[in-house]
Amino acid sequence: MPTTPPPALEPILTPAHLRLWQETDAFAAQYIAPCVQGMEAKPHRVERLAAQLMAERHWFGVTIPAQYGGMAAGHVAKTIIIHRTAVVSAAVAAILQASLIPVGAVRHWGTVEQKAQWLPQAASGQTLFSIAVTEPEMGGHIGGMETIAERQGDWWVLNGKKAHIGNSHLAGLHVVVARTAPPGVGASQALTAFLVEDDRKGLTKERHRPGLGLHGFTFGRLRLDGVRIPAANVLGPIGKGLDIAQSISITYGRPNLTAVSLGIHEALVNTTAQWLSSRRRYDGYLSDLPVPRDRLGRMQARLQIAESSAYGAVNLFDRGKRCDAQLIGAKHSGHELAADSARDAMESHGAHALDGDYALQRLFRDIQCTYSPAGTAEFQAIQLAKTALDEPTVEWSEHFAAEAAWARPDPTPA
Repeated sequence: MPTTPPPALEPILTPAHLRLWQETDAFAAQYIAPCVQGMEAKPHRVERLAAQLMAERHWFGVTIPAQYGGMAAGHVAKTIIIHRTAVVSAAVAAILQASLIPVGAVRHWGTVEQKAQWLPQAASGQTLFSIAVTEPEMGGHIGGMETIAERQGDWWVLNGKKAHIGNSHLAGLHVVVARTAPPGVGASQALTAFLVEDDRKGLTKERHRPGLGLHGFTFGRLRLDGVRIPAANVLGPIGKGLDIAQSISITYGRPNLTAVSLGIHEALVNTTAQWLSSRRRYDGYLSDLPVPRDRLGRMQARLQIAESSAYGAVNLFDRGKRCDAQLIGAKHSGHELAADSARDAMESHGAHALDGDYALQRLFRDIQCTYSPAGTAEFQAIQLAKTALDEPTVEWSEHFAAEAAWARPDPTPA
């Protein structure tokens, strides 16, 4: 059922945000919750119904400008939708957030023609997007990328493999980053991004294989064998694929995953509180005992910190402020705090936590899936150290805010 946002968020949330919060809660309870059991029971099946239902609400266009049919509602609104959906199903929230990352890439780096062609399809939910950067052998080591794109007249030919691609089996358009310069050229000049339609000859997908968590969400592999695409499908300047990947990871990937972690975290606290307050011990309940009560209190404290950090960062982004460090920090602390609460939740439940039919096991598995994407904790800590040392860095949040008035939206129409 719809919930009330915590008082700490009152200075950030507008009346439109409050309506969206309650609408998302109601939608998740009515349409997403009934899907969860089936998604867990059949992890080899790709969840398509939930994606369709979100598309019908135009949520895949939450950050797309109105001129392309989007909601133009901003990043706080995006966080609300992902967060509230993830409380019920992190897997369904992952479907939404994974498509919104490459949508951001097209929005900020696409040509006028590319935006006109693809953003309306994304806003309507007609076409979902994916972004393919990581590789089976190189992982997230972008500088060692082995996928190659070669120019042949008015065409580019792509060869290589990509892995860990969110929405790999749902997307109709893939943003693929490939090497376009010979060995020896640094990554900052050697990579280029391309728009690759899913039905291009030579593009194949490995069968969907379930992961540790997020059952129903597809996070698979693409193989490109001589995939030919026109020069018009180059996204952004040639040689600037690293900038595209990093800028979208910071401004979309990290806050999106922060919102997923936040939803899981809230579900962990809710599930544990309900368990402790209903489990009889001695003359009362487990919640009356000091040790379980202390553990639950620590979980609640972590949740409040994560919540304020998550919404504070995206609020700065919507207001056009430089906030790369806040977006990175929110993802770093959001996962770490939720993972600590997941451990406390498991210990609070004892052996009951191991029951495969109980929600806690799903939550524990799902939170493990928000660690590596968009940068591990160690990688993000290194980036945050640059802020502490006042070392010069590119501020992508400030760059995007300066180029796009919609980064400071009036959320009233949301």
